[in-house]
Amino acid sequence: MQQTVFERQRPAAKIVEDALRDTKLSCFWIDDVKPQTTRYPVLGGDLSAEYIVVGAGYAGLWTAIKLKEERPDARVVVLEARRVGWAASGRNGGFCEASITHGEANAEARWPDHTEQLRQAGHENLDAMERFITEHKLDVDWERTGQISVANEDHQTQWLGEDPNPGVVTLSASETQERIASPTFLGADFDAIGCAIVHPMKLALELARHARELGVEIYEESRVTKLDGKTDGPVTLHTHLGTVTAQRVALCTNVFPSLLKRYRWHTVPVYDYVLMTEPLTDEQLASIGWKGREGLADMANQFHYSRLTADNRILWGGYDAVYFAGAKIKSEYEDRIESHEKLARHFFTTFPQLAGVKFTHRWAGVIDTSTRFCAFFGQALGGRVQYVSGFTGLGVGATHFAADVVVDRLHGRITERTELPMVREVPLPFPPEPAASMGIQFTRWSLNQADHREGKRNPLLKTLDALGLGFDS
Repeated sequence: MQQTVFERQRPAAKIVEDALRDTKLSCFWIDDVKPQTTRYPVLGGDLSAEYIVVGAGYAGLWTAIKLKEERPDARVVVLEARRVGWAASGRNGGFCEASITHGEANAEARWPDHTEQLRQAGHENLDAMERFITEHKLDVDWERTGQISVANEDHQTQWLGEDPNPGVVTLSASETQERIASPTFLGADFDAIGCAIVHPMKLALELARHARELGVEIYEESRVTKLDGKTDGPVTLHTHLGTVTAQRVALCTNVFPSLLKRYRWHTVPVYDYVLMTEPLTDEQLASIGWKGREGLADMANQFHYSRLTADNRILWGGYDAVYFAGAKIKSEYEDRIESHEKLARHFFTTFPQLAGVKFTHRWAGVIDTSTRFCAFFGQALGGRVQYVSGFTGLGVGATHFAADVVVDRLHGRITERTELPMVREVPLPFPPEPAASMGIQFTRWSLNQADHREGKRNPLLKTLDALGLGFDS
């Protein structure tokens, strides 16, 4: 097997040690907004409403906003187990991509007859988000920068030029270096319009603020523990603070166990690890260029993602995607120093000219991985309960599209969106433990092997590809 560039060109151990020495185990995005964070009340007892939304992340907040815009007279209530945006919505890299299918290749493999329709829907979705943010003056550090996907290995350069999106430009090594200077970059595909970057926690808080101004009621620290009801009656949600009844319910609980048992194994929790640097000096920033402030990713199976913040820090995340046996979600899983050290090594391999830069924050977030890598939709009680999950790390943009689908389905509308096979089909679940753990770990090993074998996929990965199953890094 061949070594990757990150193994061939390892930085000195002291550079990594010094960079991580004073790092805080905390999400930068959440820390960055703490002084301005608005608190919402705790549920005070029983209530009833026309619409209940469970979950105050992006999917839940977009859904609540769209329900209230359509029915201003209706009572719309959001119930959040902890705080607005505290989980995946506030912890991600802040990439808002046009794709609603986790990339064009995923759409082509699963829905070849609808690829162009899905591509167009994704770009329309991103444009609609930008219009909404601009029209309502949401303070979210939105930048429509586009994204660069770089090749770090010779075999990856053969994949350049395969992106079917219109307007994607293939860059030579020198052209790539002119945009972002790194000795590992051998070429790139640049998509100028298919991605924006955003401050994740600001987006969650601003959506909540706007929802409240519309009249949506938001209750924090109000965890729903059970859902029941009959096809022809109200839906009942149980919390430790009271019982809530509604005519229609949207479940937007992301990676957390579904209130509908039939979907419990349709997602598994996968931990993704992230670093954030201190703000770069003008000289440090000049050494890497990056004047276009594009989102950055690489083409490996185990890939990195990176971007600049408003104050010119560099976020650096990805590569390790860790599933812990038992499919549990625990705060202690966020403190995995071996993953953060690996990320730091890879950072300084990519940008050796930044030796001496310190990391201020390290954290992790839980991804709701599905077997098809993108969101799926479920329902219960004759359609009066709608469920969406499985965004697999690309939910910043796709949650807006999902909210449109959920609202259509709650109202029984047949639209172009609801008729998409992506919406109508439910993917296969993961197997229960211990088979889940064994299968996922073997798949992760296989993906790592492929990165060390010039991208060549072993029989397991080929079989999973053929079956439309997988596990994303």
